[in-house]
Amino acid sequence: MSPATDPPAAPSLPRLPAGQTAARRLPVLHEGRVPPGPDPWRLRLFGAVATEVTLDMAALARLGAGRSPADVHCITGWSWLGSDWTGVPFGRVEDLARPRPEARFLMAHAAGGWTTNLALEDCRRPGVRLVWARDGAPLAPEHGGPLRLLVPHLYFWKSCKWLVALEWLVLDRPGFWERNTRYRELDPWHRER
Repeated sequence: MSPATDPPAAPSLPRLPAGQTAARRLPVLHEGRVPPGPDPWRLRLFGAVATEVTLDMAALARLGAGRSPADVHCITGWSWLGSDWTGVPFGRVEDLARPRPEARFLMAHAAGGWTTNLALEDCRRPGVRLVWARDGAPLAPEHGGPLRLLVPHLYFWKSCKWLVALEWLVLDRPGFWERNTRYRELDPWHRER
């Protein structure tokens, strides 16, 4: 199991990838309107797993909430530096679902039907969390509240807003932007655009 708080990044690493500009405010970017979430909110874990699970926010918090600093980088060229995110490490949620050995990918589902796909190896990296607060305040709906996935080492569109389900997959399938653009899992540190 992951610790509740991830270790800070090595101080010798730059915080701003080449080609990115530090934003003065956290931009709001998404396709369409902020979707209404389920009431009451729930997170479903399903797919290539041993146990399908549905969690409410209290059950999710009981998995060991912690705070973790992370910078985020958007493929449009901005970076948001210095936020402190509150949530649960991905590994603790995955432990509940117990993915089958052949599962290699994850599809994150948002309220409103938006999706994004990820390799499980990316989800299992330190710093990947399911978060509900930033800098001590609950996530606003326009920033993905009540819950979003945080995958800080990939471009921010992989940090699915309005998270309502995680689906473990044996075979990869494209999410919303992956179907509608040429993008896949691009790494801001390798200047992939």
